[in-house]
Amino acid sequence: MKKAVHIFFALLFALFAFLNLNDPDPLAWVSAYGITALLFAIAAFGKSQRTAIGGIALILFVWMCTMIPGMVDWFRLGMPSITGEMKATDIHVEVVREFLGLLIAVVALVVLFITTPRVK
Repeated sequence: MKKAVHIFFALLFALFAFLNLNDPDPLAWVSAYGITALLFAIAAFGKSQRTAIGGIALILFVWMCTMIPGMVDWFRLGMPSITGEMKATDIHVEVVREFLGLLIAVVALVVLFITTPRVK
């Protein structure tokens, strides 16, 4: 069961990476989601490294924190919809989507880190 869950998340984050190929800054997003997918794929075969998982989670968390001012602005605007169209027409749409995407990756990696056994 655990292997199937890891494969599911590997495929999900690979899909996220693929969908970001047309982003204005695809290298950053494809790398972020791609490495997350890779870490889940490695975990599916029992070869995961807690240090790598924790390090990438920390990097993505710090990146996510840089978007907090944009999230605060979005809240001040009354949390307008970010789902109206796929193209981000307002700056808050892009920031909120990016923040939430990183939040999903960070939470997934933290869970992976917690469930990965320590190597003795």
